[in-house]
Amino acid sequence: MFDPASLKYDAQGLIPAVAQDHRSGEVLMVAWMNADAVARTLKTGRVTYWSRSRQAFWVKGESSGHAQTLVELRVDCDRDCLLALVEQTGPACHTNRRSCFYTAIRDGAEVVIMEPSEA
Repeated sequence: MFDPASLKYDAQGLIPAVAQDHRSGEVLMVAWMNADAVARTLKTGRVTYWSRSRQAFWVKGESSGHAQTLVELRVDCDRDCLLALVEQTGPACHTNRRSCFYTAIRDGAEVVIMEPSEA
């Protein structure tokens, strides 16, 4: 049985988690988890992060409705980063965009490549 304590957490007890759309492969966002958030995610199937600013658990979509349902959780080779393959409902970014990665650097300039959703 998988033990979240087997992962390598930073000095604050956190591990980065990359959320990726399980169908398209699009990277949606990066957030942080602690061992309890990992355990809750695996138990409930709803991706749960640790909010560093609020110092509290954050179930993605709990207030916005833009939920992430876990399809598969992967551990990298060093055991210090997670990849959450998710089913994303609505935008993943708090700016109301599909992905938090909506700015590209092109020819030395920042270019917004994704507009907020109308929904």
